[in-house]
Amino acid sequence: MCRCSLVLLSVDHEVPFSSFFIGWRAEGRARAGRPDMADGSGWQPPRPCESYRAEWKLCRSARHFLHHYYVHGERPACEQWQRDLASCRDWEERRSAEAQQSLCESERARVRAARKHILVWAPRQSPPPDWHLPLPQEKDE
Repeated sequence: MCRCSLVLLSVDHEVPFSSFFIGWRAEGRARAGRPDMADGSGWQPPRPCESYRAEWKLCRSARHFLHHYYVHGERPACEQWQRDLASCRDWEERRSAEAQQSLCESERARVRAARKHILVWAPRQSPPPDWHLPLPQEKDE
């Protein structure tokens, strides 16, 4: 049995679910309104089923299609959101172990995909020594 408990963190509540940071919840800490799943008393999907439906609907929208095609040069793949929605509904109706495993693996894959991107710029420890000098175009004026 999979004990997958993910946390969705967001500062702004008006952003779509796909832009949320998905992180692992620390053992022993319960979120407000949800029981602690660490003791195995009950498993809940990482997201409500409504959020999977909203993501699938967003993925199929014309605006998202055009944006994704412009950025990536290919059609967006919405099948995973549809499979996750079906698994979530299957879990709610029958408490299927397959559905639970499918949702866990899907969320883990999303976390791995989000973490595989490395920083492009190396963070500086201090500003450059000549940061206070005028820029080259300002010297000409």
